[in-house]
Amino acid sequence: MLFRERLTVPIIWWVLAGLFSLSVLIAVGAYLGPAWGVGTSLATFLVAAAIFGSASIVISIDEQEIQVGRAIIEHAYIAACRALSAEETRRRTGIEADARAHLVVRPYIKTAVEITLDDPEDPVPYWLVSTRRPQQLAAAMQGAASSTLTE
Repeated sequence: MLFRERLTVPIIWWVLAGLFSLSVLIAVGAYLGPAWGVGTSLATFLVAAAIFGSASIVISIDEQEIQVGRAIIEHAYIAACRALSAEETRRRTGIEADARAHLVVRPYIKTAVEITLDDPEDPVPYWLVSTRRPQQLAAAMQGAASSTLTE
């Protein structure tokens, strides 16, 4: 494994979910009674936890391929990879975006990498992947590409 990163929601989202669950406890508990309040509060927090859990993804790079969530591509089909700053990421997801691109972006992560593809059979020109460590991800991609070329 050359690189691995798990993208999860920020801690503040969990705090907000807890506060919302507490407000549901107070509102429903005052209206229907404490048992209903605790039940709906717990259900509210469990729904938030399920949503947060399903929103997390894993980025991993090994010697053969890169995997971003469920999407996988072999290094042979990658032409280049470059780390993007927060401003470059904002532009590449906005006015400079290509509608054919494969985007795996999270609103709470400001930086990304752009992985340019080299596959004439694939209409996708590049992948744009959110990451908290863009330099390390780009370096791992370049290291994997150079090891693929030497084999």
